[in-house]
Amino acid sequence: MKGLSFDVLRVGKKYRLINYGEVHEFVIEYIRADGDFNVKNIHTLERFHLKDLIRYGKGNDFEIREL
Repeated sequence: MKGLSFDVLRVGKKYRLINYGEVHEFVIEYIRADGDFNVKNIHTLERFHLKDLIRYGKGNDFEIREL
């Protein structure tokens, strides 16, 4: 696994997540008590949970980077 771990993600920061060839750019809005994150897509403004992006596992190309 390359890039950042989930422990260092911070509210208000922008990140790029790559998993199974899909690229998602988002800003973290809230850290939930269960360890998940409420995030907002930078381009579409859609809101979702970060764990929805890794629901089906982490691919060989899994990476999180700060923008």
